[in-house]
Amino acid sequence: MPALFFVQIQKNRKEEGAFVDQPVYQVSQVNEYVKALLDGEPILQDILVRGELSNYKVYPSGHHYFTLKDKDSALRCVMFRSQAQRLRFRPENGMKAIAQGRISVFSRDGAYQLYCGGLSPDGVGDLAVAFEQLKAKLLEERLFDEAHKKPLPRYPRRIAIVTSSAGAAIHDMLRILRRRFPAAEVALLPVRVQGVEAPAEIAGAIRYANRWKVGDLIITGRGGGSMEDLWAFNDERVARAIYESELPVISAVGHEPDVTISDFVADVRASTPSNAAEIAVPDQMELLRWLRGAGERMAQAEEMKLELCRRRLQTLAEKRVMKDQLAFVQDRRMLLTHLQQRLGDLSEKSVGAKRQKFSSLAASLDAMSPLKVLGRGYAVARNEQGILKSYRDAPPGSRIEVALGEGSLECTVEKGRP
Repeated sequence: MPALFFVQIQKNRKEEGAFVDQPVYQVSQVNEYVKALLDGEPILQDILVRGELSNYKVYPSGHHYFTLKDKDSALRCVMFRSQAQRLRFRPENGMKAIAQGRISVFSRDGAYQLYCGGLSPDGVGDLAVAFEQLKAKLLEERLFDEAHKKPLPRYPRRIAIVTSSAGAAIHDMLRILRRRFPAAEVALLPVRVQGVEAPAEIAGAIRYANRWKVGDLIITGRGGGSMEDLWAFNDERVARAIYESELPVISAVGHEPDVTISDFVADVRASTPSNAAEIAVPDQMELLRWLRGAGERMAQAEEMKLELCRRRLQTLAEKRVMKDQLAFVQDRRMLLTHLQQRLGDLSEKSVGAKRQKFSSLAASLDAMSPLKVLGRGYAVARNEQGILKSYRDAPPGSRIEVALGEGSLECTVEKGRP
């Protein structure tokens, strides 16, 4: 303890005149003393502590407060904003973690705590945890759905490449694109592909390519490296820029075993940048072979059509109408004469049948005529209401008309009998 601190204690004791044999300390003095002891212990100035995260809270100030605990004890921890900004994963309650920092006392509260300078998951790297957390989040938001993926243009006229202008990847892609399909133009959007600034530059270049329609498709990626080297393509900003892109995107990051979040979101994943160039364009040699084959097939098809036309022409030339132009007219004249004769026969037959039917119906009608009945001596009596069917219809004194076979009689009824 500093000498000045002891001198002050002795002075206070003498002035108070009490506890002559025992020094008396202020609370702040005790806390400062304990703080000095802890700050003076080298092992506590850079210590690693393993435990389970609990009560994890992030305050508006940006500081993180949490507790590390095991089955027997708990340790309060604080991580200030400047250190928390360097976290590459999202700490969660219940997560096993290792905290690095220094242990000291907060004099105002008299409580000791771990001032955390770094935090990493226990058992796995923080990058691996951050990768799985972001992957789960974007999967839940359906950014990986196949339904959202766009087809690549078959013959792109211009290709936008978002990568470093100094890396080997761009040279490999340019070499393959020139060899496979030199008709396609290439627009390079140079960005950093590693470091803190890289994600923002990559996302910005993808949005720029979409806004100004720089190409028909976008290739973004870089050559191989460690997980930390490829981390820019595991950034959420890059993933969302790829998802929102109206142009189809090929992700070409690292080597075949390397997998990034960009690979899941992109419309097509290429195993390497060279493979991306092969996917983006057709092979001109294969295309030329296909065109030659198509030309040969078209020529054969046209020859077959010409041969069929030639045979048809020959068949037509051998027809009678081509040798005797009036033969067609004569044949049609004979057919017309035959049809006229048949039509006349059918008309006469139809008229005869109808005439016979008319005679039969007229005879039946004549046989049923009431005049025939009157001609045989019968008479029909009627009055103004119609034919009389009963003597009651003509009371005595009424006038009736009696129709005979020849003429009629107007009579007056004298008497009716049943």
